[in-house]
Amino acid sequence: MDKSKANLIIDAVMFLCVMAIAGIGCLTKFILLPGRETAAVYGRKVDLFLFGMDRHVWGTIHFITACVFLGLLTAHIVLHWNMIVSVYRRLMGSTVARYIVAIIILISGIFLVVSPFFVKPDVQQTEQKGRQHHEKMNY
Repeated sequence: MDKSKANLIIDAVMFLCVMAIAGIGCLTKFILLPGRETAAVYGRKVDLFLFGMDRHVWGTIHFITACVFLGLLTAHIVLHWNMIVSVYRRLMGSTVARYIVAIIILISGIFLVVSPFFVKPDVQQTEQKGRQHHEKMNY
């Protein structure tokens, strides 16, 4: 397969991945609500499913689609590397400035990908209705 055909296929699949990422993000944000929000909408805590999958499964699909997109983006950059370097050289005349900007972009990208593995979430005890009622009765 020649470079143009490969690029067209990669770009088309990248477009579909981005649309899927956006669609699944909207699905989990606005339709498959988290447990604490279902009571406000449905009057009680319920579990929500679409095609037999809950929001956590859809979150996994969202993540996998994003990984596929990143792989395709890498292939896209490899296919366009000479053009990227050429345009980058024209836009940034100074070699030192080019290296500084490239290093900043590279470090920022690496930081964005790996930082979730180095943070700790805030852990809070969730209260159950029965326990809250029991505690109120003891006062």
